[in-house]
Formats: sequence, C-alpha cells, structure tokens
Amino acid sequence: VQLVESGGGLVQAGGSLRLSCAASGFTFDGYAIAWFRQAPGRQREGVACLDTDTGDTDYLFTVKGRFTISIDNSKNTVYLHMNSLIPEDTAVYYCGAEPLSAGWYSGRPWYEYDYWGQGTQVTVSS
Repeated sequence: VQLVESGGGLVQAGGSLRLSCAASGFTFDGYAIAWFRQAPGRQREGVACLDTDTGDTDYLFTVKGRFTISIDNSKNTVYLHMNSLIPEDTAVYYCGAEPLSAGWYSGRPWYEYDYWGQGTQVTVSS
C-alpha cells in the first residue's frame, strides 16, 4: 500500500497548483482521503477531505472557495486544486487515507489515518 504525492512547487501569490495523490496496492473505494499540510514550527492541519462513498467533501475554513478536492477513479488518484494561493499556504502537503469502515469523520486527526504519502512542498512567494 503506497500513496505518492506530486505537483508541489514554487508559485507566486495568486497563482495555482494542482497536487496529485496516487495510490498503489489498493483502490480508494471505501476510503476517506484527506489532504493535510504542515508548515515549519506548526502542527499538521487538515485542509480538505473526501468521503469516496458519498462524495461529500469538507475544507479548512481558510481554504474554502480556493481549494477543491477531487478524485479520478480511473487513475486511482485524488487531486487538490489550489487557486488564489497566498504565502500562508506554504507548507509540506500530505495525503492520507483511512477506511470509512473505521468510523471516519471529517475532523479525524491526522495521526489516526492509516496510510500516508511522503509529502510535497508548496511554496508561495509574496
């Protein structure tokens, strides 16, 4: 079981990036997928999450309207579309996966997720 993030990089404020989280060894069916981020000196925080059974999504209030989480089942990949980026979005972004059968809920803390990727750096310059 492996998750691999990609798509990070350096972008100017106001720009956009699309992060990808590709799964291997399992499919996302029956899982909740979440994007978290961690900036230096700060705790890891949930940014967006997706219930793959219902299609329900939830977002950190500071990214609502700017970020969108989506899934391409044919590619077994979850995306995080990030628009109108601001310097405060600078962080390492991680995707996590958790079986819905484990009692997942949108506010589930990062340390309760079973599977993680290695992270991808996003840097937004002012």
